[in-house]
Amino acid sequence: MRTLKYLLSYSLALLMAFSCTDDNNLDYLDNVVAPSNISALFQVTQDNTGLVTIIPNSTGAVKYNITLGDDTTEPEVVNQGQSVEHIYSEGTYSVTIEAIGITGLKSQTTQELVVSFKAPENLVVEISNDQAVSKKVNVTATADFAVSFDVYFGESNNDNPLSANNGDVVSYTYQSPGTYTIRVVSKSAAIATTEYIEEFLVTEILQPIASAPAQPGRLEGDVISIFSSKYTDVAGTNYFPDWGQGGQGSSWAMFDLNGDEMLQYINLSYQGIALADGTSVDVSGMEFLHMDVWTSGDATRIETSLINNAGGTVTEKPVWRDLTAGEWTTIDIPISDYTDQGLTVSEIFQMKFVGDPWAAGTVFIDNIYFYRAASGIVTSMIEDFEGTAPTFTNFGNAAAQVISNPDSSGINTSSNVAEFTKPSGAEVWAGSFLEVPSALDFVTYSKIKVKTWSPKTGAVVKIKLENADATITYEVDANTTKSNTWETLVYDFSAAPVADYVRIVIFFDFGNAGDGSVYYYDEFQLESEGGIAPLVLESLEGTAPTFTNFGNASVQVISNPDASGINTSSNVAEFTKPSGAEVWAGSYFEMSTPLDFLTYSKISVKTWSPKTGAVVKVKLENADASITTEVDVNTTTANAWETLVYDFSAAPTADYVRIVIFFDFGNSGDGSVYYYDDFTLTN
Repeated sequence: MRTLKYLLSYSLALLMAFSCTDDNNLDYLDNVVAPSNISALFQVTQDNTGLVTIIPNSTGAVKYNITLGDDTTEPEVVNQGQSVEHIYSEGTYSVTIEAIGITGLKSQTTQELVVSFKAPENLVVEISNDQAVSKKVNVTATADFAVSFDVYFGESNNDNPLSANNGDVVSYTYQSPGTYTIRVVSKSAAIATTEYIEEFLVTEILQPIASAPAQPGRLEGDVISIFSSKYTDVAGTNYFPDWGQGGQGSSWAMFDLNGDEMLQYINLSYQGIALADGTSVDVSGMEFLHMDVWTSGDATRIETSLINNAGGTVTEKPVWRDLTAGEWTTIDIPISDYTDQGLTVSEIFQMKFVGDPWAAGTVFIDNIYFYRAASGIVTSMIEDFEGTAPTFTNFGNAAAQVISNPDSSGINTSSNVAEFTKPSGAEVWAGSFLEVPSALDFVTYSKIKVKTWSPKTGAVVKIKLENADATITYEVDANTTKSNTWETLVYDFSAAPVADYVRIVIFFDFGNAGDGSVYYYDEFQLESEGGIAPLVLESLEGTAPTFTNFGNASVQVISNPDASGINTSSNVAEFTKPSGAEVWAGSYFEMSTPLDFLTYSKISVKTWSPKTGAVVKVKLENADASITTEVDVNTTTANAWETLVYDFSAAPTADYVRIVIFFDFGNSGDGSVYYYDDFTLTN
């Protein structure tokens, strides 16, 4: 039986979706997009009859209209997984494949078909080892008069060829490296075929070709780093203390991947790390041991032992983890996995790695550190009154100005502060505001804190935030607890509606008429408890990503056309949705490593839209798009930058590497142009 290049997995998945879905719940249909990745395999009989079998395939189609490209007037209609046969005369034809999805959405592509009763000529075959997948071989064959080609890869017990159209690529992954006889048969509509045979050396990838996954921006106080370029390592650590492992067939090297260093343990029997010049490290305050491990597949799992020297008695306990061949395995071991075995972790002075099989596999290890859930506080200064004084707008007879600190003591010894005077008879709502040049970052932060000085306790100090035209506001009250001394008041804005807040309004002794009291305040700061800094996925400031567009959308990186408000960066992505573009028109780019949804749960992106209320859909996909998740957010601002936040906390677990974005989803293109920037992982 001939093995075709195309698999019919989508049909099976679709059947399963129908069988498992409640007949009365069709909400999932709202998120279905038009078919993509449309193609057709041409198979021609070698008997001079011109009989061609057309096998369509795509992602998301349930049936196809195939326009044959000759004098046939009506298209052939076939379901997913079926094929159509047609007899052609000699000639060159444009065959159009229109794919139709479950909701009726359509996409199409056109392929050239050459039917000739001459045997293929000028056959050119290219065979190469895949640069990213171990023991995978790619074959391309091109010949004049050819329709398709078959490849026999020469592995024992597998005589079935893989097929592809003339000029396309066939890929095959071998069980083992070695030299194989690869035979390529190029076929036209003639009885005669043209063959090519090559003895080809299949190689395996024995070392990583990409760095380990990017690490989150944890605070140093939440990390004890052993080997990491992200954090400060424990001083005096020896990564090869030489415990006689050489006699066990094992060795060590520092591996450099384009400037990224990692530990390489060769033919791992056991290897160790001695911490802190042979002294010890207390990891009892940490919650996890993290490391990233790569193997080509000759090591199937790794044991990681912590070795303790509490009270001068050496004890150790192991934890095993399986490894995935040919890719980085991220390992996070709870410290409780050690303490539950009775190990004390207050004086860890060594770590030990053991390979399985013993002394037979090589591993690469990076990012070794202990960590705990973020416990620090991250702040960002808004205004400290030490530079150019802001412009105050006062109302209700209040008056604010910047003066020298009248009480440089306690928690506030800065030079300048703001003085707030509420004269006798001033309105109960008397206050003052200042404006900031960029919108407050409530993606990263959730609170505002400010140092205040009040002549009385129990006074209400109200902070109110407003967007530029004051159409969106939010306010929080705090009471003074001290008199005639500085204290810090903290305001929780986590429940504030999403908006670009640029105006900070402050009221002292709100609700009471002025009595001539004078108040002081200083150092407006954004604050976030937790301490995990956001991770920028794509800022568009370096090498531009490769965009894949569909539905007639078009994306390119350009200079920022509106460097203002929350986005003054140099470059942004321009998204054009021409008139008549599909309702599902969009674009995607791919990341080199999966998105870290272990540490983060949301994605924020800065967007610029010419209209409010437009649906901006962000969709995430794994490498083969077998697992996807998507979230919709509507624009609230026109002709200005705003930050949209997408909550992916409910996304199914997967290695998401593809980020897809759709603007004005659900509406046909009207020629509008949108912009986006700074895809960022956040909590």
